[in-house]
Amino acid sequence: MNPWEKIDLNDYESHMSLDSICQLQALNEMMKDQFHTYNTKTTMILGIAGGNGLEHVDHMDKVYGVDVNPQYLQVCKARHPELDGILETICVDLLCDSLQLPTVELLVANLLIEYIGYESFQKVVRYVKPKYISCVIQINLDDSFVSDSPYLHAFDCLEEVHHQMEEQVLVNSMQEIGYKKEQVREQELPNGKKLVRIDFVR
Repeated sequence: MNPWEKIDLNDYESHMSLDSICQLQALNEMMKDQFHTYNTKTTMILGIAGGNGLEHVDHMDKVYGVDVNPQYLQVCKARHPELDGILETICVDLLCDSLQLPTVELLVANLLIEYIGYESFQKVVRYVKPKYISCVIQINLDDSFVSDSPYLHAFDCLEEVHHQMEEQVLVNSMQEIGYKKEQVREQELPNGKKLVRIDFVR
């Protein structure tokens, strides 16, 4: 069982939106910009959870929301009835050997690569064949990858799948499969961490 199948969505979102963490809010703004940087009609969002940021979809014909937790996807669809006919959810473990994913123009992966690793992300990209990739990784300026909060122990199970991220290693792994770095943006958070958005183009 993937550890993300055990984490309650309310615990996750409550933790991420605390004033001392502010990641849900930061990711919402970053996703808005990700959607509008490239003039694409088809997008896939890996690790969509409860659909944070989907309210910014306004020009796309198809959005695929991918997650391993079926309950997350149910909530995601229920929250965004305005995307009926546009949003399609896909429940899949990206660490499994047999992947079947549609192709899209833009692939968005925010705080996702940390939990599947560089090689598995390469595999997903090869299936999806996007022209553009926009991903956000977390750089930990302190020792812990999960910030202290009342919800901290809800995430204990993630230790077994978490990978420490390094910007240059990600850039190198994308170059190996034909994607070059397009831009990098950073956003510091109030909790000793920063979010780094890196975009790639094929």
